[in-house]
Amino acid sequence: MGFFKKLKEGLKKTRDSVVGQIDSMLQTFTVIDDELFEELEELLVMGDVGVETANKICGMLRVRVREKGITKPAKIMDEIAEISAELLSENNAMVLNTKPSVILVIGVNGVGKTTSIGKIANYYVRQGKRVTLAAADTFRAAAIDQLRIWAERSGADIVAQGEGSDPAAVVFDAIASAKAKGSDIVIIDTAGRLHNKKHLMDELSKIRRIIDRELPDADKEALLVLDATTGQNAVNQAAEFAKATGITGIVLTKLDGTAKGGVVLAIKETLGIPVKFIGVGEKVDDLQPFDPLEFSKALFVKEEE
Repeated sequence: MGFFKKLKEGLKKTRDSVVGQIDSMLQTFTVIDDELFEELEELLVMGDVGVETANKICGMLRVRVREKGITKPAKIMDEIAEISAELLSENNAMVLNTKPSVILVIGVNGVGKTTSIGKIANYYVRQGKRVTLAAADTFRAAAIDQLRIWAERSGADIVAQGEGSDPAAVVFDAIASAKAKGSDIVIIDTAGRLHNKKHLMDELSKIRRIIDRELPDADKEALLVLDATTGQNAVNQAAEFAKATGITGIVLTKLDGTAKGGVVLAIKETLGIPVKFIGVGEKVDDLQPFDPLEFSKALFVKEEE
């Protein structure tokens, strides 16, 4: 099954819930008027797109309807898909041009962080890259064990120490190993952090200093893993992490298990942080780089009969 089809299926709950309601609402209107836009905005907000983003989408839609002379409500859905793609189309590509490059992965426990790292490693190994995993979530032995399994499954190298060891030391060793083995990418797992845990954020800063010292000229991505099923709470979580540490992108997991797929738009528009990977299933290849056009088509464009 191609990823677009998986994406389409993975977004089914959101499409049936949110887009289905919008489609039903549009069928009750014979003209495009202020009342239609008000109802559309309300439905978008209910779909976890967020108030600010819903307002912007409707504002852009008003302009397009006027400029294109659109008179049939049924024609609006295609325009919404185009607007969605435009809003999401910025800085989605990973920048990993140096050898090695670094991906630092952050996120609270339970969002699928370690699993996402394994799937990202698998994605790059399948592209012919040599990947080194750094098991710097040393607070949980289970996290280290889980990462070892993913390293074996994906064909990545791994550097790990025991539970309770210094995470920054693990990162230092992983970078040294990556240099020695000629790795293309170093992916660093970190302990599940809540924004109010100052010592954990301090630890993250220490890890960053090690990376900057040992690989000053390397391309670096800092990805925050979020659980799509939490909807607007994911936006709040991203905002708190963004205050505490630099984030270059979002990994959004569990999109297939929620009707809250609209949160992708809320994160991008509210925080300006691009989504770089999305997960729509449990299989190893169900986490893929985010394509805004494919996402918008899968969410808003009806399948041809």
